[in-house]
Amino acid sequence: MKRTFDKSEPRFIDVACLNLSKLGEELCGDSIEMVRYEDGVMAVLSDGLGSGVKANILSTLTSKIAITMLKSGSAIEEVVNTIINTLPVCRVRNLAYSTFTIIHMLNSGKVYIANFDNPEIILRRGKESSLIRGEEVIIANRKVRESEFELGDGDTIVAISDGVAHAGIGAMLNYAWGTENISNYVAKIPGSISAINTAKRIISTCNHLYEEKPYDDATVIVMKYVRPKHVTLFTGPPLSVADDKTIVKKLTSTYGKKVVCGGTAAQIVAREIGQDIEVDTENINADIPPIAYIKGIDLVTEGVLTLKKALDILKEYNNDIRHIDEFFKNDKHKNGVYLLLKVLLDDATHINFIIGRRINPAHQNFDFPEELTSKLDIIKEIKQELKKLGKVVTAEYY
Repeated sequence: MKRTFDKSEPRFIDVACLNLSKLGEELCGDSIEMVRYEDGVMAVLSDGLGSGVKANILSTLTSKIAITMLKSGSAIEEVVNTIINTLPVCRVRNLAYSTFTIIHMLNSGKVYIANFDNPEIILRRGKESSLIRGEEVIIANRKVRESEFELGDGDTIVAISDGVAHAGIGAMLNYAWGTENISNYVAKIPGSISAINTAKRIISTCNHLYEEKPYDDATVIVMKYVRPKHVTLFTGPPLSVADDKTIVKKLTSTYGKKVVCGGTAAQIVAREIGQDIEVDTENINADIPPIAYIKGIDLVTEGVLTLKKALDILKEYNNDIRHIDEFFKNDKHKNGVYLLLKVLLDDATHINFIIGRRINPAHQNFDFPEELTSKLDIIKEIKQELKKLGKVVTAEYY
């Protein structure tokens, strides 16, 4: 299972988790605890017996015990032993009160997994996916499956609760979706998309198989081992014209994708690099201004209107199981808002905003909507929403 890679280049662990609650229950019986620290990421997925409040309490207790002990440096055997002894077997059903999956992934690519009665882990490698069953060990008289291996660039780990594996029975299908079929499905998801959009595709398909009436709690964790994806976004003219050259040099010399939002910002960039601006007049949308093209820049959009619309969708996206493609219709590939969000969500793990603070005279026009007059406030909220998704966000002001 081991793969070699250039250790001189840093890697980033892109992580996302989503869940569905059983129909009629306000609380999900599955719980997730996750912590990112200097050397990697620890994640625990716990599935409480039954559903609702009781299951939520049991799974929360399990996941919090596990993550707290792991953070304190406890050995896995000690963690598992504590959990199993804290949550004994149900006498009636002869089932554990709470199952769990522990994933400890290091920035070096090494990963350790302990699985107690949850479905198998899925490993996506290249265009193929496989199930990681691990080796059975006995801890506190319970069978736990352990796995240790090393990841390569782009490898993805998917952990699920049994509510995902059981999707479809008696609803969309005559049989459960099942881990083998889920593994095959994961293999078909575009490898270029982010962990959050991967998780959303899995959980939204699960919901569809339940005909949007899940009869069990369903949870998914996606962890992608990737090279950092950098995006630099420049918007708004700086207070001092003398900073134009500095900003453009910083933008064009940076590693990763380059985005410019706003007509004035686009004019500054085009002038400084000696290129023309070409506006896409063939794709005019009444609600969204057209995009433009500058050689050497990956995306050029209008400013405040596009950013405000992107913020509105981003807020909805953060509270929805739909992936980004489901928010747009057929015009998405020429839609400035879609293209901007696609870059920020799928093409970026690290985002740096270069923000000019000069007030645009057009925004002071009495006909301009009051809620759109502060681009700085819009950018601030966009940054907050992106951080909720695990993006590493920085900002520079001029």
